[in-house]
Amino acid sequence: MSRAPHPALPDLRVRRVTDPHDPALAAFGRIQEESYYAPDMLIPPEVFPHLLRATSGDREDRILVAETPGHSGSDGEVLGGTVYSLLRGPGHRGGGGSGAAFNSFTGVSPAAQGRGVGRALALQAMEDVRAAGLAGLFADSVYGERQSAEERAAEARTGTDPVTRRRALHALGLRTVDVPYWQPVGGPDGGPLQDLDLLYHPADTRTSAEQDTVPLALVTATLRAYWRGWLGEERAAREAEALAERAGHVPTLRLLPATETASYWRPS
Repeated sequence: MSRAPHPALPDLRVRRVTDPHDPALAAFGRIQEESYYAPDMLIPPEVFPHLLRATSGDREDRILVAETPGHSGSDGEVLGGTVYSLLRGPGHRGGGGSGAAFNSFTGVSPAAQGRGVGRALALQAMEDVRAAGLAGLFADSVYGERQSAEERAAEARTGTDPVTRRRALHALGLRTVDVPYWQPVGGPDGGPLQDLDLLYHPADTRTSAEQDTVPLALVTATLRAYWRGWLGEERAAREAEALAERAGHVPTLRLLPATETASYWRPS
């Protein structure tokens, strides 16, 4: 018998954090620690202020928080947050479209999960993507059957479930990009992290439900721009080209339900 859903929070407020000294950043950092089974794989909370200061012409990192209403003009309790990058750089020219965004992490306090916090954050982030004139938003997400036994145990201890998470992402409009994707670092012995899928949410609401492909050029340009910040230009370019080679340099990649993993991983 399934549990009845918690009622949505009627007065939830989503706001963009712009002040590097805003206490909401520390609160979001604590939510990261509480809500994800491997918080050491995420952007460290102490880096959040730097992200807000480091905006350039082709990259803008943003952080949104969802909070309860405060009293007498004060901020309320932070219940969740999301960090993402708007990537408009020259690497998106020549077939890459107008650029895209990449979501690094969205987290909701365990006590507030199932009450619309994640959806409110996702909707506002997509509004920002559209306002910036970008093609869509990418993210990556673990696929449960590709996790190790230790990772599944860690998920259970945190109270999270990768199957439920992927269902929620699908409901929000994200789709699995059918490509052999992995993060260049973060895996065993410092190698690539390969239990992830790349996901994509088209920005155009008129076509997102029908869109079943995404240009490879948009994928590689976005990842190159995103990875540049922590790998450097040369390494980011190599990794993006390696992904294009694994994809066979096809012009477009299929979009699958977010509840599925990329086809290269499935047994034949």
